[in-house]
Amino acid sequence: MREYLKFYIDGAWVDPVTPKTFDVINPATEAVAGHISLGSAADVDRAVKAARRAFETYSQTSVDERVALLERIITEYQKRYADMAVAITDEMGAPVALAQKAQAAMGQAHLQTALSVLKHYHFEEQRGSTLIRKEPIGVCGLITPWNWPVNQIACKVAPALATGCTMVLKPSEIAPFSAQVWTEILHAAGVPAGVFNLVNGDGLTVGAAISSHPGVDIVSFTGSTGAGIEVARNAAPSVKRVHQELGGKSPNLILPDADIKRAVTNGVRGVMTNSGQSCNAPTRMLVPNARMDEAIAVAKAAAEGTTVGAPDSGATIGPVISKRQWDKIQGLINKGIEEGATVVAGGPGKPDGLATGYYVKPTVLANVSNDKTVAREEIFGPVLVMIGYDTVDEAVQIANDTPYGLAAYVSGTDVDATRKVAARLRAGQVNINGAAPDFMAPFGGYKQSGNGREWGDHAFAEFLEVKAMLGFAPKPAAT
Repeated sequence: MREYLKFYIDGAWVDPVTPKTFDVINPATEAVAGHISLGSAADVDRAVKAARRAFETYSQTSVDERVALLERIITEYQKRYADMAVAITDEMGAPVALAQKAQAAMGQAHLQTALSVLKHYHFEEQRGSTLIRKEPIGVCGLITPWNWPVNQIACKVAPALATGCTMVLKPSEIAPFSAQVWTEILHAAGVPAGVFNLVNGDGLTVGAAISSHPGVDIVSFTGSTGAGIEVARNAAPSVKRVHQELGGKSPNLILPDADIKRAVTNGVRGVMTNSGQSCNAPTRMLVPNARMDEAIAVAKAAAEGTTVGAPDSGATIGPVISKRQWDKIQGLINKGIEEGATVVAGGPGKPDGLATGYYVKPTVLANVSNDKTVAREEIFGPVLVMIGYDTVDEAVQIANDTPYGLAAYVSGTDVDATRKVAARLRAGQVNINGAAPDFMAPFGGYKQSGNGREWGDHAFAEFLEVKAMLGFAPKPAAT
């Protein structure tokens, strides 16, 4: 049983102003896995004031000093790597292999990427007699989700530290264990007091206090589009910068000349990974009507080959995060059936033999049109919808007909034609023919999927202000 009842403020573990505990549930067992304290606006205020004080000195540190700090953090992260993976399994039911090889690995990768960028980043540029200077924005309010917990912590904290900012982190209260391990890592690495602060709590209280606090200069939020709207509203009176990475309903456009077996199999796997709890999952598969029967057969085999089970069972996927999420997914599967979708694989209810735990059957719904609920709403579970098209122009129109624009996928044999289609898709990141992840590629969305970008050098810009210093260089002496 994990007991994390203190917050990390100004370099020390401190009691909350008003004690209030919260049960953290292991979704694989439905049992209490630990307890945290839920913070208040008073706790946030303490943390913001500590971050504001620390900013006065930390913002003036040199690149070399921040490089050394990131190197120490990476060293400590490597020491605690196994602990991080276990924490992620305990808090969200991630399969052991996924927690070790993907979830925990993402945290380390973002740290290493930020270090690499920092070593070569240009914070100043001379333009004639004017110096363009990029300076740390100030105190950052970081609000992170439960689905890729340390990934989202690291891709915000690492560039914020690298650019000279200070911060207050609120991780998800339903998956807070990895944030605790992360904080212990930063403390062991010698992050100066007040530079990094942790306050646990819910969105309505701690999240709102962070986003509305006048001492916070930027809010970086990852979560649902609905919650992102509230963050923006709370931030508006103080005119602070708001960076958001929100929901998605990403199209996976399989062109007529694509290798159907490969493209469809990879598409199903992309949806099922992490129990479908990825904002960029390719959840709308667009298939030529002429090849739909073939694609359905491949999707059925791939989904039915996706095993579901306890995190230590060797199964492909584990549970979804909570009873609330399980109920939402079930409701949307049933809604899809009511609206005429054909169940190709999976369907409502729990998999056989898994009565305990929030497990969902890997589900494929075919004969779906893009106006149906399951094609419009983010399900956030292991559910794929298949949509037919007749022409590539129609496919592009369907792909872009969504309020979201986080990611898109396209597969085809003709490289030039596939690239041209990719260029027409309205999304922040487009994956061509199953390309591997690129930690230097900007990650973020169009439309209601958010604003701003994370990952790589683009992440640095979110945490920097731009100052023009006119007359910085003296005019050449007259001859």
